[in-house]
Amino acid sequence: MANTAQARKRVLQNEKRRLHNTSLRSRLRTYIKGVLKAVHLGDQEQARVALRAAESVIDKTVTKGVAHRNMAARTKSRLSARVKAMGNTAP
Repeated sequence: MANTAQARKRVLQNEKRRLHNTSLRSRLRTYIKGVLKAVHLGDQEQARVALRAAESVIDKTVTKGVAHRNMAARTKSRLSARVKAMGNTAP
């Protein structure tokens, strides 16, 4: 355990930040799953709405330092490609 007051404070701060970051990461994954679910169901309009919301959440998590910018760019690219591909196969 921490021996100094400063170290004890850092332990508390780190735990508080860990819980907050876990919450943000969970929200990020939830929004990504929302896009994938809409794509799986074949609802292109719902997928576009979900993609727009997911891109916003992805960018916010990068700004807060929870996600790496390259991971965010890769994820947004892959999600938008899936949504775009739905338009090509729609009747």
